[in-house]
Amino acid sequence: MSKILKLVCFIALTLLPTTAHAEEGDATAGKMVFNKCMACHNADNDKPKVGPSLMGLFGRQPGTVAGYTYSKSMVDFGVGKIWDETLLKAYLPNPKTLVTGTKMAFPGLKTDKEIIDVIAYLRQFSPRK
Repeated sequence: MSKILKLVCFIALTLLPTTAHAEEGDATAGKMVFNKCMACHNADNDKPKVGPSLMGLFGRQPGTVAGYTYSKSMVDFGVGKIWDETLLKAYLPNPKTLVTGTKMAFPGLKTDKEIIDVIAYLRQFSPRK
């Protein structure tokens, strides 16, 4: 193996953990981001507010919290889907674009950091699967 190829492999392997760690998000910062959501949602208990509780969000089908009445568009959107990081990363920047006709008025989170951090915060309230 050439010295250059070895150096490239070493650099790539050295940087991978740093990149993966950055994607994990900061739950403490995510709690601050979640303040934007708290008027309508909670995550630390299962009681709905204006919106459904986000406790146990990960692994749950969208539009299925018992005791909460969803818009037809959210129920339809949820068919065949499960809330996970990928779906949240698509949803959180602009919920009304991904789910047209939803009752949710929130315009979305604008930065990748906010999204990754709020996902880390919400993850604390869902059992790992």
